[in-house]
Amino acid sequence: MDDYLIRAITTNKEIRALAVKSTNVVREAQERHQTTPVATAALGRVITGALLTGSLVKSGDEIVLKIEGTGPAGKIVADANQEGEVRGYIQNPKLDLYQTDSGKLDVAKAVGAGELSLTKIMRMKEPYKGSVPLVSGEIGEDLTYYFTASEQVPSAVGLGVLVDTDLSVKAAGGFIIQLLPDAAEETIEMLEKNLENITSVSKMIEGGMTPEELLTELLGDMDYRIMARKDVKFKCRCSRERSFELIAGLGKDEIEETLAEQGEIEVRCHFCNSTYNFKKEEVEELIKELEAKEKEIPEVDTDQIIIEEKDN
Repeated sequence: MDDYLIRAITTNKEIRALAVKSTNVVREAQERHQTTPVATAALGRVITGALLTGSLVKSGDEIVLKIEGTGPAGKIVADANQEGEVRGYIQNPKLDLYQTDSGKLDVAKAVGAGELSLTKIMRMKEPYKGSVPLVSGEIGEDLTYYFTASEQVPSAVGLGVLVDTDLSVKAAGGFIIQLLPDAAEETIEMLEKNLENITSVSKMIEGGMTPEELLTELLGDMDYRIMARKDVKFKCRCSRERSFELIAGLGKDEIEETLAEQGEIEVRCHFCNSTYNFKKEEVEELIKELEAKEKEIPEVDTDQIIIEEKDN
């Protein structure tokens, strides 16, 4: 079954609900970054959360979900747009195997304390960034707290990733449930009761449950109408051409220094792990162009590229 997301509203207009199956998306992220199980679970939850949150913005806008914890996972970043496209990375993809007393992957221990931030990048407007302290490191609980504390929207977020014994991703998915203004107390009580019965989102997805069936489980007897359905996928915007432009942004002196040390320049995209190699002749031609044009040097997005150190 393909990955897809649905956005719905109850017919009484008291609850907004989203659900997504993201198994293939998280699987591709695991394969690209060669993450170990705990890193897969942490990155997969952030990617799934970004897909759901990205679906709440307007067409053409996008969001960046960032977890910056004190644990060994380091920084975890995912950005997504309203079209269902997402990409992401984890600073330490080779995390040791941390498990809870019940034998589950211990994402909270890997993440540690720190901060969750959500940046909304909107067309024709300045980006908006909100942030909250991490309350648990479980990602789903942290996003729940973000929506309630930062955006004043009472919410419940569930995110799950199930990793197989061969390190592959068996299932992944999630949901966001949000109370709309003037939600009745009866509706709130019914929702709370239904949420108490949800034990594992990833197990429900593994069992073949669709996003529609997941919402039915969450909303119980409440009728709802699906407002949108969209396929979701892992998609990065990096390219060889863009990487070449980013090299130009390093400036003439740094380019020459790197070229002298390595004989070529290799650019690796953090988000998808793709690499782009530029030979000495290509880079020297770029230096000539920089000298000739004396143009303004563009800013380098250091969150997206790193210059690989080559062993001589």
